[in-house]
Amino acid sequence: MRFAHFIYQETKHWGILEGKLLKVLQGSPFGEWKETEAMVSLSDVTFLPPCYPSKIVCVGLNYRDHARELGMMIPKVPVIFLKPPSAVIGHGQKIVYPSSSQQVDYEAELVVVIKKTTRYVPVENVSSYIMGLTCGNDVTARDLQREDGQWTRAKSFDTFCPLGPFLAVDLDPNCLKIKLTVNGEVRQNSSTSEMIFTVAELVSFISSVMTLYPGDVIMTGTPSGVGPLRVGDVVSVEIEGIGVLTNEVIAG
Repeated sequence: MRFAHFIYQETKHWGILEGKLLKVLQGSPFGEWKETEAMVSLSDVTFLPPCYPSKIVCVGLNYRDHARELGMMIPKVPVIFLKPPSAVIGHGQKIVYPSSSQQVDYEAELVVVIKKTTRYVPVENVSSYIMGLTCGNDVTARDLQREDGQWTRAKSFDTFCPLGPFLAVDLDPNCLKIKLTVNGEVRQNSSTSEMIFTVAELVSFISSVMTLYPGDVIMTGTPSGVGPLRVGDVVSVEIEGIGVLTNEVIAG
């Protein structure tokens, strides 16, 4: 099942994807909900992010193929950092290329959305704390990352965290095809089976550091093939069983 959060006729709704239509819900997947008889076309809606996190926890260097590409050692524990909630945008919204950067990169990522308050959860119990999975793009000002020697400014610009378009529930995260294209050209093409730390291991580890709340997001790392974006580019992240997240890059 895939949920979508969207605007239709100037009103926000949640819906369930049925082919090229959305069945409108009363309520939301984060609480009580039920189906209505109303159906709307995907072409008639404006997509919203599938969640509004209090924090976005990101994982660095979590794909074996990316570590090989960079010639880096496999980390012994997950390397985590944060992006601010103000970076979140939805499918179809614009990524703004900041004037202070000369190199803005894409990073396709599988994204975990948390279902309920999560703290010190063992690996074997993680599944009941996950609301679902979505597509994400950890947009990064790479030159500023090198300049600063740490990642906060480079990862935190407004619009630097596209999420969506759908929230897929009951989907096994461990072997999903993940692909990124720029203007239709494939730039990243891998599988979540390349992850160093599984989704369950990441949620358990992060919950031992900080409390996660409903709607919080974990971005699980990017595969090999990371590269630059330019103003005017259209970048799409496609993950098997979830959908295609597409955003255009515009000048700041």
